[in-house]
Amino acid sequence: MNLSSITWRGDSIDDVEILRELPAALSRILADTNGFILHEGAVHVRGASLSPEWHSLRAAWRGQHAFCTLYEGIGPADIPFAQDQFGDQFLIRDNVVLRLFAETGEVELLTETVEEFFCGLSADVEHFLNVGLTHPLQPGELLLAYPPFVFQQSGATASLKPVRADEVILFHADLARQIRDVPDDGYVEFKIKD
Repeated sequence: MNLSSITWRGDSIDDVEILRELPAALSRILADTNGFILHEGAVHVRGASLSPEWHSLRAAWRGQHAFCTLYEGIGPADIPFAQDQFGDQFLIRDNVVLRLFAETGEVELLTETVEEFFCGLSADVEHFLNVGLTHPLQPGELLLAYPPFVFQQSGATASLKPVRADEVILFHADLARQIRDVPDDGYVEFKIKD
């Protein structure tokens, strides 16, 4: 795997136990580079780390705000090992890689293997994951789109703001929960709190 675009690497592994529970392909990558960020935030692969929490695979998988507690369609065996700059999550389920669209909670197959996922990152991350490389982020940040991309009024006119990753993740999970039963042609009203 040639990932020459790594702009941040996790510290040394301090959660060795979790490596034993991961598919071999992911465990090998984390043993080599304990998680990393590509292109200043375009993609973040979590590490076998207890801290910082935003980088901890254990926290995302089994912590207080584990994805299986935030999203109805995610189970406790689904491994949330990576995310893109907007907070869409990449999960391993039965050795395939799924993409969780964070704003809606929808899940779709991305690749048949973990190796294919990392080959896609190596080859052309921009097209593979539909991410941009023009919004540099600090480690622990994600981009928050307003209005969210799921709404018709969004798209090219959405404002993109760097926000702490945990805040973006919780916002998206709450949004997905609230719009879960809204039909595709339905309307949503935002109430902004101070």
